[in-house]
Amino acid sequence: MAKLSDTLNNKVIPVVMRFVNTRPITAMKNGMLYPIPFIIVGAIFLILGQFPYQPVAAYFTKIGIDDWFMQAYNGSFAIMALFAVFGITYSWVHDSGYDGVPAGLLAIVTDIILQPNHVTTVANVLDKTKTSTNWMAENAIDKAWLGGKGMILAIIIGMLVGWIYTWFMKKGITIKLPEQVPSNVAASFTALVPAAAIITGATIVYGLFQKLGNTTFAEWIYRIIQTPLQHASDGPFGVLLITLVPVFLWFFGVHGSTIVSGIMQPLLISNNADNLTLYQAGKLSLDNGAHIVTQSFFEQFITVTGAGVTIGLVVYMIIGAKSVQMKTLAKLEIGPGLFNINEPVLFGIPLVLNPVMVVPFILAPVVTDFSTYYAIKFGIIPPLNGVYVPWTTPPVISGFIVGGWKVMLWQIFMLAITIPIYWPFAQKYDKILVAQEKAV
Repeated sequence: MAKLSDTLNNKVIPVVMRFVNTRPITAMKNGMLYPIPFIIVGAIFLILGQFPYQPVAAYFTKIGIDDWFMQAYNGSFAIMALFAVFGITYSWVHDSGYDGVPAGLLAIVTDIILQPNHVTTVANVLDKTKTSTNWMAENAIDKAWLGGKGMILAIIIGMLVGWIYTWFMKKGITIKLPEQVPSNVAASFTALVPAAAIITGATIVYGLFQKLGNTTFAEWIYRIIQTPLQHASDGPFGVLLITLVPVFLWFFGVHGSTIVSGIMQPLLISNNADNLTLYQAGKLSLDNGAHIVTQSFFEQFITVTGAGVTIGLVVYMIIGAKSVQMKTLAKLEIGPGLFNINEPVLFGIPLVLNPVMVVPFILAPVVTDFSTYYAIKFGIIPPLNGVYVPWTTPPVISGFIVGGWKVMLWQIFMLAITIPIYWPFAQKYDKILVAQEKAV
């Protein structure tokens, strides 16, 4: 075990960390934090606008405030890609030592230029041929591209604009004003040259896609890159990846949940958004294209109660522990554990670099997520509805919000399964701790 640990620490983990700490991955990871507050607040209004209890939902509709709630959702959660493209570019440029705000605004402009300039809808009535009629509104922004549908576009634009803008700054290809000019005025002129170059380039790209393919760069990215990636993340391999990598990294003391979430979050949030669209239309099913693996899937069945789904270990510590160390840590973990924070267990037991506890630490999330994957696949529980809840939302409550009473009961069942998974290993390690305490 020591030899394996040395190999991983000296050869594998450094390679992983070098990749994670590259400028593009860092910008994406940090930039994706900017939409989170708006997603959380928007999710609250979404829950109010489509309240899961019908009598309350009917009352909100009757008094006419359900549209108010949905308007708040549409102005926050529904345009998360817009916040993401700003955040990614801002992070890239700011971390390079330059003012990131003009670059972030430039990224928003570029993102919109590369999207369709019309909205197409299907009429609610049929024409004389008894077929549905498409209506097109020209010179309009389709908000679907500002949300989950445009997430990969936002990442690509955010990185490209961040890189190009930084290149202009480093090369000094800017308009320089005298020192007497106020800094805010000078900053706007500093961004003028890179803005002109990037906007011109984006316009040329838009025109080429229109002329050569009668499409847009956004639609091409969605079809060629985002859709295949979302489907890839939505299968057993995607489940295995987002399950094993976090606990593998955590075992060596690296915050695996943050790393995996930072990289996979755009795809998982996009899957979430697709499910939410189906849920709002009353068509949430796998037959209609709903995803199984979403951001809610990751947070409610893979990292719920913390990485490794350690609730089973905490239960043993509360009712079965004999060592002073486990009993003391149990009291410290009860509060944080309710909000899916388990660092006291990870570093206090510890689970980090603990060969006795590595098996349940890996096995528990594998069991919970693959069981949930196939429970959704075979219709035992419905696909998760795409409603976003903060990762600190206590389990059971979060299960009800993201899937109703069936998902809530399934989440309880999954949490209960972790108890027999952890119990024999925790009991063995507890005896080791008791022996060590007696030897002192």
